[in-house]
Amino acid sequence: MSYLIFRWIINAVALLIVANIVPGFGIESFYNALIAALILGLVNALVRPLLFILTLPVTILTLGLFTFVINALMIWLASTIVEGFIITGFVPAFFAALILWVISMFTNWLINQAEES
Repeated sequence: MSYLIFRWIINAVALLIVANIVPGFGIESFYNALIAALILGLVNALVRPLLFILTLPVTILTLGLFTFVINALMIWLASTIVEGFIITGFVPAFFAALILWVISMFTNWLINQAEES
């Protein structure tokens, strides 16, 4: 249970980092970032698998790069649900998906390194 809370907080901080990097991507407060991270996690758990299966041929044709488009759509969908989480278009959502992927990859590596030692 504490691992889930830890990941939730990391994702909220990652959203705040992205908000400072990507123009057109904004979060009003840390509380909004926590809610956005929670909703984004739920959207990724419930909607993303169905969307991934429906777009599997395109994903295969693009050698997996279409996954970034799916991630951007999930971020954009979460922004429509959470007040205080603002995305002005698809391009900021796409760049946010790229940066969130990099941050997630780095934090996963750090967590794995900590568990090994």
